[in-house]
Amino acid sequence: MYFLIVSGMSGAGKSRAVATLEDLGYYCVDNLPISLIPRFAEICLAATERYERVALVTDVRAGGDFQQLFDSLDSIKSMGCDYRILFLNTDTPTLIRRYKETRRKHPLMEKGMSMTAAIEKEREMLSGLRDRADFVVDTTGLSAAGLRERLLTLFSGTESGEVFEVIVQSFGFKYGIPPESDLVFDVRFLPNPYYEMSLRERNGTDPEVRDYVFRGGTADVLMRYLTGMIDFLLPRYIAEGKANLIISIGCTGGKHRSVAITEALSEHLRRKEYGVVTMHRDYQR
Repeated sequence: MYFLIVSGMSGAGKSRAVATLEDLGYYCVDNLPISLIPRFAEICLAATERYERVALVTDVRAGGDFQQLFDSLDSIKSMGCDYRILFLNTDTPTLIRRYKETRRKHPLMEKGMSMTAAIEKEREMLSGLRDRADFVVDTTGLSAAGLRERLLTLFSGTESGEVFEVIVQSFGFKYGIPPESDLVFDVRFLPNPYYEMSLRERNGTDPEVRDYVFRGGTADVLMRYLTGMIDFLLPRYIAEGKANLIISIGCTGGKHRSVAITEALSEHLRRKEYGVVTMHRDYQR
């Protein structure tokens, strides 16, 4: 029996995640009291119609101390139930925008507290759970369809961790380093198409922009070193039991150089037959 603990920031997409998991055949329970998790596992194990996959949603409504959750998870593991933790993260400006669009109040907002303060308080409360997560999905730049695609990639038959996923994403340093990154590479030393007026409004997926980034041979040398290091690291991360790896590649605005290198690295990894998700966080800004 397999349990998936779904958590994350309020407004990050947990409800949409649950809908996708239900489509995948998970039995989903929202906000089950933490103290009841072991008893719930016993009931599921004893049921005539055995529940093979269960998703439990827990967040700040359970309180700030998640040690009880970890104790409950240790308890169900001793019963023979495997589990993983999925954490949905989103940056603060996006969460504020989502709350304004839905006209909802953040669950931690008190009288006189700003939305930003409530979000940062929640982020701190959930930090321990995020650190323990097996899967961290940043929904900042994801549409509802994009989130569904990510979850289908992660959980369509990969719950046991048998399939390793590599997420390669571009970003702009001017908008901040993606907090979920495992590895970060700075490619601001490469030729910058921004200064070519004919290329400025295009992005790194455009063949002419890519050719500009790779002119002179510096990007080719970078790719030899970068792919060599990643090829060395990935089998060792897999052997260590890591479920996924998030590689973030940044330039100034996240539109040209980082996008071109992200596309090139993704293509290299696909040829190596890794499961690859390519994302461009800032290229449409």
